[in-house]
Amino acid sequence: MQRSDEELYRLMKNGDREAFGELYERRGPALRRYALHMSGSPAAAEEVAHEVFVQLMRANTNFDDKRGSLEGWMYGVARNLVRVIRRKGPVEAPVDQAVRHDILGELIQAEAVTALQSAMRELPVLYRDAVVLCDLEEKSYEEAARAMDCPVGTVRSRLHRARGLLAAKLKRQLAVKELAVR
Repeated sequence: MQRSDEELYRLMKNGDREAFGELYERRGPALRRYALHMSGSPAAAEEVAHEVFVQLMRANTNFDDKRGSLEGWMYGVARNLVRVIRRKGPVEAPVDQAVRHDILGELIQAEAVTALQSAMRELPVLYRDAVVLCDLEEKSYEEAARAMDCPVGTVRSRLHRARGLLAAKLKRQLAVKELAVR
């Protein structure tokens, strides 16, 4: 049976390095992906994921399992760190590691990804959270609600609104591009 995040946290606070390693392996990759989607920067994503665990290890960590889940606390810390990093200056474009041989296909793909990333960065943070957690991280509404510290209905409404805003932004970008081509 898998130990809960909260149990691993308690063990970690009592000096159990294996518990820390297990928690890091379980939550680290998802936190990096979340931070990448929220910031658009691989470097920022690494920094955010690392800093979440640094804050978790501090003696004066403000996590309280009576107020919510450890996973929700970790996503909250990551969300706040991304906000701080974004305020510091321009965010570098994400790096696509895939190797492609179709140059035209590569250009079209890059344009689409850039357009989507641009539209995502323009979304209000609460809506972006819902899209990243539900659509990109494929979390259930319940898991996203825990991570966002809100009711499931709020996740659903934010996700619905975010998808509408994204569609409208992408439609406008396509219309502007078509006008420029003519």
